Order: sequence, then C-alpha cells, then structure tokens
Amino acid sequence: MILTIKRLIPVLCTLLLIGAGACSEEHQTPPPIDSGEEDGEEKPVEPNDKPVSEKEKMLWFDAEANFDRFRTQQGITEMLDKTVEAGFNKIVVDVKPVEGDVLYESSFMTQATQIGDVSVPNRGWDYLQFFLDEAHKRGLKVTVSTTIFPMGMPNRRQGPVYRDAKKWEGMTCLQNKPRSGGGSQMVDIKDDPTKVAAFLNPVLPEVREFALKFIREIVTNYDFDAYALDYCRFPDNQSDFSEASKSAFEDYIKASVGTWPDDVFTYDASGNIVPGVYYKQWWEFRSMIIRDFVAEVRREIKAIKPDVKLEYWAASWWGALYANGQNWASNSYMPLEDVESSYYYIWCSNNYYRTGFAEELDTFLLGAYLERIYGADDNESVEYAINRAERMLRNACTMYGTIQCADPNFDIEEACYYCLKRTAGLMVFDIVHVINNNKWSAIKRGIDRALAEDRANE
Repeated sequence: MILTIKRLIPVLCTLLLIGAGACSEEHQTPPPIDSGEEDGEEKPVEPNDKPVSEKEKMLWFDAEANFDRFRTQQGITEMLDKTVEAGFNKIVVDVKPVEGDVLYESSFMTQATQIGDVSVPNRGWDYLQFFLDEAHKRGLKVTVSTTIFPMGMPNRRQGPVYRDAKKWEGMTCLQNKPRSGGGSQMVDIKDDPTKVAAFLNPVLPEVREFALKFIREIVTNYDFDAYALDYCRFPDNQSDFSEASKSAFEDYIKASVGTWPDDVFTYDASGNIVPGVYYKQWWEFRSMIIRDFVAEVRREIKAIKPDVKLEYWAASWWGALYANGQNWASNSYMPLEDVESSYYYIWCSNNYYRTGFAEELDTFLLGAYLERIYGADDNESVEYAINRAERMLRNACTMYGTIQCADPNFDIEEACYYCLKRTAGLMVFDIVHVINNNKWSAIKRGIDRALAEDRANE
C-alpha cells in the first residue's frame, strides 16, 4: 500500500455530481452472477464478540516504505520482535509494490532491486520465505499481500511496463481526461506522472490471467494463512476507455455506444464531468469486472489451499469507490433503499447491488483511516465507518477495523481498543508510521485494555 496517495483516494463526488439531472439510464439485466462458492464450501463469519484474546491483531509491512529497512535479515527480525512485544499476533507482508516487481522467488516475475531512489542488491535469500519462517518462530500468523493491477510508477517511469514496453503495449489503462476548453482527451496512464501507478486494464482477459498466475504461484509455493488483494480495482474514474473496454461494455449492456466516450461522460469547459446516457451502467459494468475477478481469485485459491483465507482492503468511504469499481458491500445490500440513497441515486444503477463482492471474501479489512474515533453521526469517525460497513456487509464476511497512525496526534491507543471491541479483528497500517511516530507503547496499551476488559467480564 502506498502510504500517502493510496490513503487519500480521490473523492470525486463534486465532479461526478455535475450534470446529474441530465443523466438517463437504459435498464438492462446484467449476466447471472456466480456466487464463487464451491459446492459444500462453508465460509464461517467470525463474530465480533468473540474473546479479544482470540481476535487477529495485524500489523502491515509495506514493501515500498520499508524497502531499505528490510534489506537485511536483522532488520526484519528486529521489527518482528517489536511487533510481538506490542501485542500483535499476525503480520501482513507486502511482496508486490506498485512498482510491479516482486519480493518472492518467482519463475516469471522480476525481483525488485530498486523502488524509487532506494536500491537493494540481490539479497541471495528468499524475502518472503524468511518473513514466514521468522514470523512462525514467534507464533505470528501471516497474510501475504500483493498489489494486483499496478505494474509501474509513472512519476519515475520505473517498473515492468517501462522496462519492457513492447510486452505491455495496449495493456495499461487508457484514461478519459478533460481537455482545456471542454471535451475529452485520451492519455495512457503510464504517461501520466500525476498517477500513483501504471495500472493494467482489468477488463482485459490477459491482464486478469496474468494476475491469477502470480497469485497461483504464491499460494502454491508458500505456506501462509491468508492472501490480501491490494489495488484490486480500477485506478480512478478516468480509466479505462480503450476500444477493448468499449467492446466489453457493449457486450455487457447488449447495445452499441454511439458516441465514445461522450455517451458515458465527457467534460464541460471547466473540467467538470457531464454524464452521458450510459453513465450509471458504466459504473455497474466496471464494478462487475472487479466482482467477477475477486470471485475467480477465490476459486483459484480455494482449489489450491482451501484453508488460505481471502482478504481484501478497501477504504471505508463506500460512496466514492464506485469510481474505482470497488463495491465491497454484500450483493444483498440495496444502496438505493439505504439512508444515504439521496447521494447514491446520482451514479447508482438499479442493478449495481449485484456487483457486491463481500460474499467472495473471508475477511474484509475496512480502511477506517479517519480523523476521529467516536461520532455515530460524524462521517469522519471510525465509529461511523464501522456502523455503515456493518449495514452494508450484512454479515456476508468477517470484518476487521483497520486504522493508521500517519498523523502523530491520532489516538492510536483508543482506536486499537475500539476496533477490537467493535469488530472481529484489528489491522494497523503501516509499521513505518508506528516506527516514525513511536506508537509501539500506545498500540500495546490499546490492545491490553481490550484484553483486560474481556478478562474482567468473564
């Protein structure tokens, strides 16, 4: 996970609201959806009120932010010791940053030796396996995480899509961006230095198969507890507008798009979005692409190692994530009947609910990276985020509250305590923030408070 831009996913509400009154929708029934469950498969949902001592308390180890710190085995073991001392019982090891190279032994992916300005010569040892071995020695469970669709860093032109441009030609996202004075222009995301990552286009079957290939490789070759999908989405509302996506969209709606991309949306002279006739169906289509891919990942993982759990991180601000194709809600959640539907109706089709993928997950990691902890009516509070997520997930999967301490003034002690009391588990992002802001003791106090309260109530 990127430590800044990732956690500040653009909330494009203002732009997307412009011109909504002119938006119309041609109702179409989408293809039947596969539940993603194998016959007889049971997916137990962990109760929120299980003992705190049994709940997972996770610390995320980002690949990019810690690339230099974890160049040595000693650097890893020292941080694992501090992780255990702070009260965590599980770690998340990121082994494919947005740069696109990897930190595990792969038969077809390139080892990451440079991310940004940091160079790490070939270690001569298996980064992921060392993490697994040392974590298990300390009684820690392990989630392995990879970014899914990013394959390069546009601001540095670094990564596989730049190193081997011919191989990846036509596979990176084509953006529909505003043109000065109004209208649209197409810009390949790999040539847009304002973007955090050069995303491959999730619509392309060859892109999805590529991602499944490295997922299969990791699950087959390593023993761990869970796999977390990160950046398993479209980059933002501007992608992808390639001819391949147009064709796939036409197949989905069973109609021809007369004017592309204006029939989805274009821009006015100020750069504001002007919805077209297929505006709502477009968001439904993109979300169904991600839903179907998550379901396929689940099938693949469970076929190889049924006990490996599938996890997914996404931001808690659900109402903006349609721009990324991330409908993490249950497919029984009806957004147009929700208390917040006065906003949702602007972009939400009648069939959007069918794109929910909570049923495909074992654990949803709710990214409640917000300013305050308490406030049932405060949409910038962790409490509000958890309340809304419970309403949207409808107990379709287990949910963990996840928080970060990039802001040194954030009350991480209280946040850890609250997430453990309210949800089935806790995840703190990222170890680099914990180190830089010296939050080890505060985290331990929060975890210990929750444990002590549980014991007192026995």
